[in-house]
Amino acid sequence: MADPDTPAAPAVPAVPAVPGAPGAPSPDALRARFGRALNGARSPATAPDPAPYADNLLARWREPQRRYHTLTHLTAVLDRVDELAAHAADPDVVRLAAWFHDAVYLPERSENEERSARLAERALAEAGVPAGRTAEVARLVRLTVTHDPAPDDRDGEVLCDADLAILAAPPSAYAAYTAAVRAEYHFVPNDAFREGRAAILRQLLALPGLFRTPYGRRTWEATARHNLTGELAMLSP
Repeated sequence: MADPDTPAAPAVPAVPAVPGAPGAPSPDALRARFGRALNGARSPATAPDPAPYADNLLARWREPQRRYHTLTHLTAVLDRVDELAAHAADPDVVRLAAWFHDAVYLPERSENEERSARLAERALAEAGVPAGRTAEVARLVRLTVTHDPAPDDRDGEVLCDADLAILAAPPSAYAAYTAAVRAEYHFVPNDAFREGRAAILRQLLALPGLFRTPYGRRTWEATARHNLTGELAMLSP
């Protein structure tokens, strides 16, 4: 499956929350959410304090080069993971993968997912997460390159659907999303951006399904296709 965050021509991304953009995320609330997910994936009695790990991640998500991949995006993905949690095999592992999936992010680089996965491997092992769960978080982060989980990969389906849920946003939120994506890729010339973005939209529309969870297919699929079709028409000469 095409990755909306890395188009084939010049780099262009894809994925605030559905149904609409949330308010400014609270760092304290996010810090608490990270602590709950981390403790859910490890034995907290003998493990390090979650706060320094949360603060490191929050600082990364606030970096100045980000326009779309911000704390708002992180909050939206976490909210969607919670919405889909009943489908997940290990919801706290998926939540940790959401925290790390764009933790390393430079718009002009193509290896962001791999570097984010390696960061997760180092940080989570140090934070006391068992090796199997740490490896699963890293696998899920790497899966966001393609957004193409296997049919029996319930955790992968949840993370990918949560990351793509912005495609089903209402018109104002979808317009804000596309504007933020363009701002993040300000260094790409207009013609090249339109060409790359249109190619990704066509690839997405050609897929038999954008979403893999039953909830995602039922709730988001039709709206997402409508949004993608409208954006593609606006990009056409």
